[in-house]
Amino acid sequence: MKWKSQIQNLKAYQPGKTMDDVKELFNLERVVKLASNENPFGCSKNVETFLKTNVLSHAIYPDGYAKELRLKVAGHLSVEPGQLLFGNGSDEVIEIISRALLGVGKSTVMATPTFPQYKHNAIVEGAEIREVPLDPLGRHQLGKMLEAIDDSTAVVWLCSPNNPTGEYIRNGELISFLDAVPPHVLVVLDEAYYEYVVADDYYDSLELLKSYPQLLITRTFSKAYGIAGFRVGFGIGSEEVIGKLEPIREPFNNNTLAQGAASAAIEDQAFIEECRIHNRKGLEQYYRFCEEEGLHYVPSQANFVLIDFGVSGDEVFQYLMSKGYIVRSGEALGFPHSVRVTVGSHEQNEEVIDKMKEFLTLQKRV
Repeated sequence: MKWKSQIQNLKAYQPGKTMDDVKELFNLERVVKLASNENPFGCSKNVETFLKTNVLSHAIYPDGYAKELRLKVAGHLSVEPGQLLFGNGSDEVIEIISRALLGVGKSTVMATPTFPQYKHNAIVEGAEIREVPLDPLGRHQLGKMLEAIDDSTAVVWLCSPNNPTGEYIRNGELISFLDAVPPHVLVVLDEAYYEYVVADDYYDSLELLKSYPQLLITRTFSKAYGIAGFRVGFGIGSEEVIGKLEPIREPFNNNTLAQGAASAAIEDQAFIEECRIHNRKGLEQYYRFCEEEGLHYVPSQANFVLIDFGVSGDEVFQYLMSKGYIVRSGEALGFPHSVRVTVGSHEQNEEVIDKMKEFLTLQKRV
């Protein structure tokens, strides 16, 4: 078979062990997953009510235009319905963008480390990948990213807050960057963790969209909205940009249950605000722990924190997993001495912090 040369050594996404896997492996009755930045408080009761009270015909295709969801999201964001592109998670939106704009002879610019699907999709499309390392504080080096752009560049990816650091791009920095980006380049601003941001100097991307038509924003229902299992993400852009991307979208990519769940979720902004408050308090728990133990961490605007333990992240990961707490090793994220920990409930945070202290005590004895 004549496979694309660029996919010969491409690895499939490797999901972590499930909670059931860990229970069986270590003979545990209870496991807490703090690895995938899911919402520890679940989802809005609106979603639960929708699922209990709506009888859906499973033999009928879903609404290919996602009209109800489209209108609700457009109303919530004060944008036109035609400015929205829905995906099976924001992963699919990234895939659609890549398929539309990237290919042999094209280049794309991104930070490193960052969300790996930008690079993954660029490889599949055969584009040249230009990666610009984060600065020592974990921030995008926008000046160097500008220097990496040339006539072949089709897409620049900005993840803010960035995964896996939790750092974000400041308002003034972003405006200066957008002013300097050539008009032929699409700037994708990935805001998967937008709902958790509290920084005063965070930009208003929807307002910027009015002045920069080459900007496209991606968001998701998988994080703060707590419906990752339904896979709903979306892009927000000018009607012209969305109009070019829409034909590439699969006809029925968001199933009926997913559309209904997301429609119910977006109506409960009080739940989102409550999650934001709890998340800030949870981050403070980890900050206090790091400061007490002299560990470096990256202040986060997301619902996770990256902590440097000074030893292999795999070692920390394995120890915590053996105690029933699944986190994400930094070995696979570009930070080999760190782990990324999703902020859980107050109790979950205290529990995993206690296990981290146990690990540090054992390290001191070695």
